Amino acid sequence: MTTALITGATAGIGAQFARQLAARGSDLVIVARDSTRLAATAAALQHEFGIRVEALPADLLTPDGLAAVDRRLADDRRPIDLLINNAGYGISGDIVSTTRDDELRHLNIHVTVPLQLSQTALRGMVARGRGRVVIISSVAAFTPLGTYSAAKAWGVSFARGVNAAMRGRGVSVTAVCPGFTRTEFHERMRVSTKGTPTMLWLDASQLVRLALRGIDRGRSVVIPTVRYRFLAALLRILPDRMLARFSLASTDQPSTSEKGSD
Repeated sequence: MTTALITGATAGIGAQFARQLAARGSDLVIVARDSTRLAATAAALQHEFGIRVEALPADLLTPDGLAAVDRRLADDRRPIDLLINNAGYGISGDIVSTTRDDELRHLNIHVTVPLQLSQTALRGMVARGRGRVVIISSVAAFTPLGTYSAAKAWGVSFARGVNAAMRGRGVSVTAVCPGFTRTEFHERMRVSTKGTPTMLWLDASQLVRLALRGIDRGRSVVIPTVRYRFLAALLRILPDRMLARFSLASTDQPSTSEKGSD
């Protein structure tokens, strides 16, 4: 029996990882800020799949919340076999219009938090000779489109480097890079997606199913669907000045919004 810890597990991509891993028979530790929603999610998963679910309420942008999850990952008596760093949020507006606090919190949730949790998890996994760490990145990682792209690019670079270093030790690190996915993300961020072609939208369940295939194989980077792999390849070679003319999400107004998926 394996145990997976998922941050941002009550909505969107995180919730789908919880369901699909539960369907496989994995026990879960699910993390989110909303304790009421978290408890309801845990109860529903336990009832439907007959697995053990531990609800761990935590705001990862607070020292106490981050420390609580870090301690759980470090508990060798109850080892975590799979860590999915999914919690995060998007900010709209460019570097001139956002506030310093907005940017630092955004950087922390996408870089500092998964770095700390992954390091703790990897230490235990290497000692046991098994385990997987996942960082939910984005196709935006391959574009020069502001601080969201920059933060997501860190996850890709981290996964590639650490996965190579872990080779032969029974441990893998994977960055999953979704494109447009039908979750609460854009609604919470208050951005318009009216101009987004229908063909670019992914269903969260499909995305997670494809992601798990790559994670199971120990791949360093997984870009679900052929169309997004093609788009990511194209984005890597287009000149920055051309990419600057469009964005993967058009913004209605500057805002910040936390999310449980990407």
